[in-house]
Amino acid sequence: MKKMMPSSVKSLVLALMLILVSSSASKAQTRAATLPSLVGLTPDEAVNIKVYRATNKGVVNIAPVTTAEDLMMETVSTTGFGSGSIIRADGHILTNNHVIENSKHVKVTLFDGSSYPGTVVGLDPISDLAIVKINVEPGKTLTTIPFGDSNAMEVGRRVLAIGNPFGFDRTLTSGIISAQGRAITTESGRMMKGLIQTDAAINRGNSGGPLLDTLGRIIGINTMIIGPSGQWSGIGLAVPVNLAKNIVPQLIEHGRVLRPDLGLDVVPAGEVGLRISRVSKGGAAEKAGLIGPKTVLFNWSGIEWRQMDWNAADIILAVDEKPVNSADALLSYVESKKPNQVVTLTIIRAQRVLKIPVKLTVGNFN
Repeated sequence: MKKMMPSSVKSLVLALMLILVSSSASKAQTRAATLPSLVGLTPDEAVNIKVYRATNKGVVNIAPVTTAEDLMMETVSTTGFGSGSIIRADGHILTNNHVIENSKHVKVTLFDGSSYPGTVVGLDPISDLAIVKINVEPGKTLTTIPFGDSNAMEVGRRVLAIGNPFGFDRTLTSGIISAQGRAITTESGRMMKGLIQTDAAINRGNSGGPLLDTLGRIIGINTMIIGPSGQWSGIGLAVPVNLAKNIVPQLIEHGRVLRPDLGLDVVPAGEVGLRISRVSKGGAAEKAGLIGPKTVLFNWSGIEWRQMDWNAADIILAVDEKPVNSADALLSYVESKKPNQVVTLTIIRAQRVLKIPVKLTVGNFN
């Protein structure tokens, strides 16, 4: 026989159910009111919008200015626009070295159209990274973009880029990581390594802007495009943010990166080794007694001329027992060390194999 529930208990249960339903409906309405434009979107669209909302106000337009007078008159270059990411609430901005390297003054424009003079804090041509600082009025809050982890990204992962292509501010494009570890020789002859390749559309003006993961974190700094026209052709390159993590504190503190230096230049010696082509005066190599080519004076019938004797130069076979057959291999190993550390070069001098310890100094690469 079923027991009947007392009417008073029924009323209480019904009231509690009504309260729960009302509370759930209220919470749903609150969520819908908070994110009205995300209702009915695909998952990809929702991610795009969420990342853009969180980060676009932290992307700035950077315009080089020729003189301080031009900065005061708001006269800027029509060809030198670039992008940057606000990385600290005190106004430090991360961008590319090539965006500002030839300018003593820069103009920084925020998302709301307000502009501020920017101070160039530090430059690093080798990594193509730079730091600019702005000072905003008291009470104004800057949107910062956090760093992610570029080592955690894989080929195929989705990425988004925000920048100012052709002056169109805070443009969003998306794509994937197409490859990692790309190495490119720049116009200055420097080798940039470990670059992230992406098919997210990047054009002139995107330089210095962020490449973001789907959580809105910087995983790269867009630095160049590969294409015959100098415009987007499906291959963009970005400096991995984990490299920037090591460089940014030095740029802020010292204005440059304190890299170790051997104080010499080399050329291929043939099938094996590197011949020293120049020894910097007062540098680490000279102090260690390494020898470059010598100038030989000749005299014939009263006519004198000078000629370089390359056979007099030391040939480097290895550094710390690691064979080196390219200048890039030698410099990459040295740059993995710190100033004042000692490396041992294995060399050939006058048909003898010698081991020469060299104490690395701080190089001036700017």
